[in-house]
Amino acid sequence: MNAVLWVAAEAITAAAWTDPPYSYATNYISDLGVPDCGTRFQGRDICSPAHDLMNASFMVQGILFALGVVLLARLVKGRARRVITALALAHGAAFVLVGLFHGSGESSNLALAIHVGAAAIGILCANTVAILAGSLPSLGLSPAYRIFSVTVGVLGLLSEVLVGVSASTAGVFERGGVYSWLLWGAVTGFLVLVERRRSPAMVENVAV
Repeated sequence: MNAVLWVAAEAITAAAWTDPPYSYATNYISDLGVPDCGTRFQGRDICSPAHDLMNASFMVQGILFALGVVLLARLVKGRARRVITALALAHGAAFVLVGLFHGSGESSNLALAIHVGAAAIGILCANTVAILAGSLPSLGLSPAYRIFSVTVGVLGLLSEVLVGVSASTAGVFERGGVYSWLLWGAVTGFLVLVERRRSPAMVENVAV
């Protein structure tokens, strides 16, 4: 559900951006949340009439992701549980900040720094959660899932490293680093729900 809400909000906000048309390849996702229409930032013309929707999506996604991972962490014991929980909460807080502070030339230096720093922390934490989830056998999911989880997290982090390679592909690689954890969350949530139906013990663990 979290992934569906994000993708839908992004598509609706991008569709409302018509002058000039929004580009998934060259525009950053953050551009959709900038409230200053008609500005130019880092060589990109920015005008997002539906920016409130995207900013709300940033915050809602962060909260839902954090809540879901905190519940998932109940299936893990010891230090790993604390680490995953901390990463989830850091991601949630980071994306609330992303929705509150915007990345544009009209933003103050402090607001821009908060936005960029929070986005980086949120992306790093979410992809690290995916890698850790695949590294731990205690979730009781299949080896195929564990390979998927680690792979999608690693690819997400690699995509973020490549964001600055070219302005013409910045949006593509940024989405690689974001869609990775959205896909991971959707797949993990589905598999855990299926496993819960098969194993009452898992239901008890999540509820503890």
